[in-house]
Amino acid sequence: MDVKDVLKKVRKIEIKTRRLSDHVFSGEYHSSFKGRGMTFSEVRAYQFGDDVRNIDWNVTAKTNSPHVKVFEEERELTMMLAVDVSGSEFFGTGDTSKRDVITEICATLAFSAMGNNDKIGLMLFSDKVELFIPPAKGRMHVLRIIRELIEFEPKNRLTDIGAAMEYLFGVMKKKAIVFLVSDFINAGYADALKIISRKHDMTGIRVYDPAEENLPDVGMVLMRNDETGRYVWANTSSRAVKQEYYQQYDRRVAYFEDTFRHSGAGTISTSTNDDYAKKLLGYFKNR
Repeated sequence: MDVKDVLKKVRKIEIKTRRLSDHVFSGEYHSSFKGRGMTFSEVRAYQFGDDVRNIDWNVTAKTNSPHVKVFEEERELTMMLAVDVSGSEFFGTGDTSKRDVITEICATLAFSAMGNNDKIGLMLFSDKVELFIPPAKGRMHVLRIIRELIEFEPKNRLTDIGAAMEYLFGVMKKKAIVFLVSDFINAGYADALKIISRKHDMTGIRVYDPAEENLPDVGMVLMRNDETGRYVWANTSSRAVKQEYYQQYDRRVAYFEDTFRHSGAGTISTSTNDDYAKKLLGYFKNR
């Protein structure tokens, strides 16, 4: 894809997702994540009715008169988009791939955060961190994020969500709203997610293709693992093959949902055929 095509696609995604974020998510996003905490503002003289627990004893001792610490609600938030760019994200049986939907979801979230004057950052990962863009503000910054989501070509095709979470925990010092966007086809990230969820507001967004949920009956098919590159013949008409396939799928979904729930994190699941805007809006309203 040349530069002109990339810019055209960026503009197309901006028009679509910004309309969603402006008209649908502007209020819901802010009300869902406002009030992340209280930050210190100033010290002033004690007034009748002040909470005695806020007395600053050091200043009180120096001035010989009671003073209290004043706190204000932390308005500015930081959003971090942690996005899986492994080989399986390029899969798609319809008009769009999982990565196309992931890009639109992330763009919608980014414009929602921008409308709230928040910082937005991006981390792309496979079985290692492929790209890290520190949180910043502004339209040009959001457009850069969208451009990377569209054209970035990962060096590796495997997935390691746990390693990505460990990296993010190390670089993000302040509390952030983190959206972890992936198809979550691998496991083994429970411990890392539990640790990072203690520090950040975590939400897992699982994007999947309908064919992953319902194996089509098309007889003998040569299947390719998008992450390992290996091919295998499978009889999609076989009851035993279908049963094993569905069991593996159900285990992955159960692991995703159980792991996030036990970590106190939220979850959203959407297929490439679903209206992801409704899924996001429903999630924000139910928080």
